[in-house]
Amino acid sequence: MNGIAVKIAGVERVFPNGVRALSPISFDVAPGEFVAIVGPSGCGKSTLLRLIAKLDPPQAGEIALAPDESGRLAFVFQDAQLLPWRNVLRNVAVPLELMHVGTQECLKAARDAIAQVGLGDAAERYPNQLSGGMKMRVSLARAMVTRPRLLLMDEPFAALDEITRQRLDEQLLALWSTHGTTVLFVTHSIAEAVFLSQRVIVMSRRPGRILLDRKIDLPAARAANLRSSAEFAAQTKDLFEVLRQESEAIADGEKP
Repeated sequence: MNGIAVKIAGVERVFPNGVRALSPISFDVAPGEFVAIVGPSGCGKSTLLRLIAKLDPPQAGEIALAPDESGRLAFVFQDAQLLPWRNVLRNVAVPLELMHVGTQECLKAARDAIAQVGLGDAAERYPNQLSGGMKMRVSLARAMVTRPRLLLMDEPFAALDEITRQRLDEQLLALWSTHGTTVLFVTHSIAEAVFLSQRVIVMSRRPGRILLDRKIDLPAARAANLRSSAEFAAQTKDLFEVLRQESEAIADGEKP
């Protein structure tokens, strides 16, 4: 797998109730690449991430991870899933504790990760004392504390207001730029996908297949004002059109 972090070859997924979630899907992800995945609800985006994380088995095909990625993988879910009886510091430390890292090293790494997401002054707070955006930053710090080589993110900012979401997008990009992590990011937002990623994969309605695999032709450094630029609008236009056509196809298929 020289030069490939994630290899997906002919992967299919059928649920126990017979629902076919994914058609044969194939694509590669390069080390350090940031790839966004968009598509209609129920198209198998989250299912695909679970297969990559080996939380579920595919019915056909193969998913292979480069050695560095397979041993150092982190998953950020839609919900922050913080332990309510632990403060921020102890929540972020959980992955290292499970790896049996020494207490002092564990707490130091947790503090560093918390500082990287801008929550250094909230280390002693508990989840019920945090806003939604702060909870997701804690979740991101917890994912990054092990210095993962592969980061899987399933609509982590979907429930947040637009301003908070954009700020977290910018923070995520800063972390990605610093650590060089390979990222697969599922979102319903075309604008978020274009702003964050180097490449966007558009999936069809269920059973999910790839409709478009598009490189994003924007500068590597992406400031907040990029969202209002003509270049940004041009990059989102084609993706929106593909999803619009897919949405109309779904609607037509539901007509009697």
